[in-house]
Amino acid sequence: MNNFAIRFPLERSSIIEMLQYYNVSPTRQRIEIAEFLFKEPQHLSADKILDGVKAEGKRVSRATVYNTMGLFVEKGMVREVLIDRERVFYDTNTDNHQHVYNVDSGELKDIYDIDINLADNMAIPDSCQVLGADIVIKVCSSPA
Repeated sequence: MNNFAIRFPLERSSIIEMLQYYNVSPTRQRIEIAEFLFKEPQHLSADKILDGVKAEGKRVSRATVYNTMGLFVEKGMVREVLIDRERVFYDTNTDNHQHVYNVDSGELKDIYDIDINLADNMAIPDSCQVLGADIVIKVCSSPA
């Protein structure tokens, strides 16, 4: 698996180095999106990324953000976390981990202490191997 050592926040020169490491052409807009995204470990929707980049005074279109995030996912720079049809987060942490999603607050958090061995619980053919699993545990407040 490709893994570029990330030490948050990534400076512009590290962003360019990371893009080149993942064979992504370092265009101005990709650099600006990555600069916002890799300030800290975080889970952001494409709209939050768009809003954040624009708030920094940069010009970028919605289509460019969506296309760039699709490319970043394809190259393994970020993980795509699907909550449901309307909610997709991009996770700057590509390590093996799972998530808890709070339905009430919309917050997504990393969890590491779940030990799940899918191969033991599923009828996976011997000729196949589990490459990974994305598990999201959804929680909400209990009714009063």
